[in-house]
Amino acid sequence: MNSLRSFYYLRAGVAFAWVAAVLLSAPAPIALAAVLLVVYPAWDALANIIDARRSGGLQANPGQKFNALVSVITAVAMAVAFVLRGNAGGVLVFGAWALLAGLFQLAVGIHRRKLGGQVFMMISGGQSALAGVIFIIQSFGAAPGLAQLAPYAGFGGLYFLLSALWLTFRKPRPSPSMS
Repeated sequence: MNSLRSFYYLRAGVAFAWVAAVLLSAPAPIALAAVLLVVYPAWDALANIIDARRSGGLQANPGQKFNALVSVITAVAMAVAFVLRGNAGGVLVFGAWALLAGLFQLAVGIHRRKLGGQVFMMISGGQSALAGVIFIIQSFGAAPGLAQLAPYAGFGGLYFLLSALWLTFRKPRPSPSMS
């Protein structure tokens, strides 16, 4: 349980650091925006691998394994989309990834619900999937800039922080007694 709590604090910290980098660089030159958008799913892939290894490995956690794979593919696709279609291409790929990652986060949260603190992960997964749909739609019109995508990461960080805090301060359940 301690490793999951620590991991959630780490995920929150990285998300908040990414948001800070985005806001401090706004308005970001196109190359920096591309790098920041590639880094976000690349970190998500690494985070899923770390988490899966702490909880039985990638084979025991197919949702995280697939999420890590999708995030790696997304990081590469993000770079290509930015080169070919600029910001709109990057937002389209970001939206598709947010949709898929959200659905997988929701599935992992449901699978882990007995560990506690997962309601925030399930809400985050659902919100991520919805945001992904919105980003995809926006990419076909006036695509949002990097600063408009930052709240997505900020809310993700908030949900990880809430889960970590819940795991930190919850009262332990009494052990079943053998009477």
